[in-house]
Amino acid sequence: MVNEMKKLIEKAGVLIEALPYIRTFVNKTFVIKYGGQAMISDELKKSVMMDIILLKFIGINPILVHGGGSEVTRMLQRLGKEAVFVNGLRVTDAETVEVAEMVLTGKVNKEIVSLINQFGGKAVGLSGKDSNLLVARRRGPERMNGSSETVDLGFVGDIIKVNPDVLYTLSREGYIPVISSIAVGLEGESLNVNADHVAGELAAALQAEKLIILTDVEGIFANAQKPDSLISALPRAKALEMIEEGKINKGMIPKVEACLRALEHEVSRTHIIDGRVPHSLLLEIFTDHGIGTMVTS
Repeated sequence: MVNEMKKLIEKAGVLIEALPYIRTFVNKTFVIKYGGQAMISDELKKSVMMDIILLKFIGINPILVHGGGSEVTRMLQRLGKEAVFVNGLRVTDAETVEVAEMVLTGKVNKEIVSLINQFGGKAVGLSGKDSNLLVARRRGPERMNGSSETVDLGFVGDIIKVNPDVLYTLSREGYIPVISSIAVGLEGESLNVNADHVAGELAAALQAEKLIILTDVEGIFANAQKPDSLISALPRAKALEMIEEGKINKGMIPKVEACLRALEHEVSRTHIIDGRVPHSLLLEIFTDHGIGTMVTS
């Protein structure tokens, strides 16, 4: 009986710790980029969806942007195509962008929407083509990190305009928008945009309170070979220096770029956290210590 009472008191303590954060963040917008291992494990899927639903119920407006690169890669492999990446961005020819749109918008997006609805939330799935939410132009050739060589990325887009009215409407009516990273081009074509970049641009356009990127590592390390070198707060200048030196590379580059883009547009906080940790969103948002790396201006 004593042990049970102790557990109940501990639970009450957790709620009390969360109270000032709830008060601060009510009616604020959080853009959350969902990807990596958290999209593969059924247990982690449920954890993330429950966290997002809880955020909505306590008065925060979550906007969910999802990846799904591993699903796209698997489908391409089934079609006999090899996935090629440059600086964390997928080289995307005409056939690949069709596959990406089919998988991201037609399959992954609807699975996430279904999960949120199943667990008691109200979600609506969108791509960047809906209501011209994300307008992009084709990205120029990408210089390979540490090299003078450039690669044409094909149907990969850079967002030039965000039309967020549909997100305001959905959030106001109690829905959780779930957005795939397919944008519309200037001639109506589909463009594949890195989901981290989408999250950063949306956070900037919405002037979100937070941008939170879920990934498959604890955060950013000063030395990737030293697990105890996790950086809890990374200033912009240092982040750019680490990219230039190759200490931030591959898939982490677009994540950091997204954070920096959001900070340029007065997003209050940007975070890169470990999506493999159950309820990592709640730990980051509602506890005194937080987790992962906060990228700062």
